[in-house]
Amino acid sequence: MRYLRLEKNSSEHTLSAYSTDLGQFQSFLEEAAGAVRLRKVTHVTIRAFMARLQGEGVGKSSLARKVSALRSFFRFLQREGAVEANPARLVSLPRRGRKLPVFLDRAEIEALLAAPDPDTFAGRRDRALLEVLYSTGMRVAALVGINLGDLDLLGEVVKVREKRKKERLCPLGRPALAALQAYLELHPFRGPGAAARALFLNRSGKRLSVRWVQLMLDRSVLKAGIAKKVSPHSLRHSFATHLLDAGADLRSVQELLGHSSLTTTQVYTHVSPGRLKKVYDSAHPRA
Repeated sequence: MRYLRLEKNSSEHTLSAYSTDLGQFQSFLEEAAGAVRLRKVTHVTIRAFMARLQGEGVGKSSLARKVSALRSFFRFLQREGAVEANPARLVSLPRRGRKLPVFLDRAEIEALLAAPDPDTFAGRRDRALLEVLYSTGMRVAALVGINLGDLDLLGEVVKVREKRKKERLCPLGRPALAALQAYLELHPFRGPGAAARALFLNRSGKRLSVRWVQLMLDRSVLKAGIAKKVSPHSLRHSFATHLLDAGADLRSVQELLGHSSLTTTQVYTHVSPGRLKKVYDSAHPRA
């Protein structure tokens, strides 16, 4: 865990998940052999562990992550000279069906953004938070980590820290800027030392949690009368889909989302039929 944190700059989410996965594997070895003997672990041992988890109803995505955790762990042990080989390399990742991302259409987005009460501090904060999520497409973990000093209203950008502590600038649209300015008028920390303060605060003046954002979003979705199951990531999907529908190229969307691979971004081409229809109508000679 120290290696992942200090040398690999892994996120807290990854650290927590890998710690759980390795703890489960340790318990499995103790139950099966009465002790943990890492040099005796083979690919057959790991497959038996995966079969146990699958029988307990663990999903394919979680199983794939556990294999990745074990590969990383045994690679580290090889480097340290604790084992000679990496048995997890011989265990294939479970094939995962690709789910199309849930996104909101423009009317649903408008209804969601209009749900918070603009006359209260909480309402202005919630409106600004939703506007920033939709305007930038950033992940919710990056959103709750924003400080006042990361915000540049004149430059119309916000600095965000994402996976592996990477930093990038995200452009802010006019509605998001207006919502932020209205919220900042009531922000309790605007004096000396404010730059290091959290941008989005709860009633106690503390930084919001990812879980809190989901609960707030649930309330706003209910108030807006939206029937879909919406998560903060749905706003990221909506951001990408609406950009493609409006004619943005895939490379630009990749940069705006902060994806390292274009393959990750290509999933949004499957949920943008409007964009495909426009391309067909403008390009096909018999359209």
